[in-house]
Amino acid sequence: MNLRFPTKPSRPVSLQPDIAVTAGHDGLSAADIARAVTGRKMSALGVTEAALARIAKHDSVLNAFTDVTADRARAKARAVDAAIAAGESAGPLAGVPFAVKNLFDVRGLPTRAGSKINRDLAPSPRDATLIERMEAAGAVLVGALNMGEYAYDFTGENVHDGPSRNPHDVTRMTGGSSGGSGGAVGGGLVPIALGSDTNGSIRVPSSFCGIFGLKPTYGRLSRARSFPFVASFDHLGPFARSVGDLALAYDAMQGPDPDDAACTARPAEPVTALLAQDIGNLRIAIAGGYFQTNVFPEAKEAVARVARALGAARTIEIPEAARARAAAYVITTSEGASLHLDRLRNRPNDFDPAVRDRLLAGAMIPAPLVDRAQKFRRWYRARVLEIFRSVDVIVAPATPCVAPKLGQATFVLDGVELPVRANIGIHTQPISFIGLPVVAVPVPLEPMPIGVQIIAAPWREDIALRAAYTLERAGVVCAPPPRAL
Repeated sequence: MNLRFPTKPSRPVSLQPDIAVTAGHDGLSAADIARAVTGRKMSALGVTEAALARIAKHDSVLNAFTDVTADRARAKARAVDAAIAAGESAGPLAGVPFAVKNLFDVRGLPTRAGSKINRDLAPSPRDATLIERMEAAGAVLVGALNMGEYAYDFTGENVHDGPSRNPHDVTRMTGGSSGGSGGAVGGGLVPIALGSDTNGSIRVPSSFCGIFGLKPTYGRLSRARSFPFVASFDHLGPFARSVGDLALAYDAMQGPDPDDAACTARPAEPVTALLAQDIGNLRIAIAGGYFQTNVFPEAKEAVARVARALGAARTIEIPEAARARAAAYVITTSEGASLHLDRLRNRPNDFDPAVRDRLLAGAMIPAPLVDRAQKFRRWYRARVLEIFRSVDVIVAPATPCVAPKLGQATFVLDGVELPVRANIGIHTQPISFIGLPVVAVPVPLEPMPIGVQIIAAPWREDIALRAAYTLERAGVVCAPPPRAL
């Protein structure tokens, strides 16, 4: 494989009031849009119409959206324009289109969670907290996005809605379970999308689709009014095409929420103003051992380039990472099965058979084994937190390979043929297992991008984002233009 950096495209940007702006690979960032809308150089309604036109034009190829909320989006955009015309603040994301994984409650829509069964639910009476906070910041919701059934997926291949397709090669996976989120942002349909990450479902699509993704610290962002998978692992977070946009969305969504028992009581800790701070004093290390032996050459190359750019010469060992992955699997499948027992009893034939079988297997895991996994989790968390006494950032692969082909069942990893679906998340699971904050950054290799994890200690999203911003400014990481559109 020929591994090289393409140059990051740049072009002069016109900010005329009625421009058919293309937010995405050949257009404006979320920050650009918000500045232009706030400055009345373009209208929120014009931006929204352009986003809806992009979706109509390209989504038949990408299959990222399951629902397009056009009327709602136009109404919100008109409200943003009216507020600005009246001299009021419209928020830091004024007029920015965004979309959400369809496990977020969206007022007026049943919350599909990628399933056939949930389509029979009544429409949600209220939006998820994170949607409310994005819209309070001026963002405009344009739709809900395709995902793996009940979030139990790493490939983005949904049997009910069809697979989401990679914007760089539509014969390849987007990754999952937030596949539509990755495809929509990677394909330039929207500048920001929201997804969920239980074992890697933000970081895997970020890696395969060549975009930035943030899995915050467990409990940092509210999960209220989103469909759960594994409550003790579930995180919600943003995708974007730049670190600045990722930080803007993250800042807009922070804050305590009594509707989510796991949400921290810590006050919001905005990061956007901190991104340009020098990182010269940060202690940065490379994850060794397990994280260096289970990778294809392109993943090794991506980690090496990021490590060199950050000046990381030290390699550290994360103890028992393989066991952490195994324990994460035990807890995931057991807790997931418990959530779905009634559906498994009453509507087994309406599941994706592969998801159903994994959940049924989880229902049969002995309780003592789950207890052992939870005890190990506490031990493992303590050992990893010890590492962060002498390290600020850990660099690790996000995925072992670039995006596999749709329908690909196996790959050969370290000389062993393994199932793709079960092994895409081998490097993400040991990290989300203990809720650490991670920024996935895209290294634009040829012919396909691949992601690297920038991992920090709990509640230090600011450090991970600052490191990612430094890499972006240096041109080491960037979201490449979608090659398939």
